[in-house]
Amino acid sequence: MKQEEILSILKEKQAVLEGHFILTSGKHADTYIQCARILQDPKITSLFVSELLKEMKDLEIDLVIGPATGGIIIAYEAARQLGVNAIFTERENGKMTLRRGFKIPKEASVLVVEDVVTTGGSVREVLEVVNKQGGKVVAIGLFADRTGGKIDFKIPTYRIFSKEIQSYEPENCPLCKKDILAIKPGSRGLK
Repeated sequence: MKQEEILSILKEKQAVLEGHFILTSGKHADTYIQCARILQDPKITSLFVSELLKEMKDLEIDLVIGPATGGIIIAYEAARQLGVNAIFTERENGKMTLRRGFKIPKEASVLVVEDVVTTGGSVREVLEVVNKQGGKVVAIGLFADRTGGKIDFKIPTYRIFSKEIQSYEPENCPLCKKDILAIKPGSRGLK
């Protein structure tokens, strides 16, 4: 699929929002990508995951992992299509960890997935968990990369949608200077 087709679907599903947003990273932006609007539709989720996996067809993948909450459904669908297991990390006392009895077998080839990246913080935390468990990350799959492909995890990274979306530290935010109300959508903000 072409980027224009992906963007059209994102807009149709109201997964691209415009306004003044506080991102998970704490930065501010005038555009927010809400992949939960995509993940509620199994057909589109399956299509997007299928597009991601096409790029990885030559990789051996034993396990798929994603951070809660954005990566859970993507990990499940990728694992379903690959015929492997899916697990997820979650925060416990502010630290990304495996819970619920999840384990990563030593030397397992692992695909890490995430819905949206801005700074890559959650993905880096998941990479650390996989490494500590003795797994080997062979690829990263993203639904949306807000850096326009500039983020580098030093691991092959595949993206469904990639566009550089400017974000600002709160003290340098032009939207704050215009007194435009900032909202924090998503899993750690307003509903």
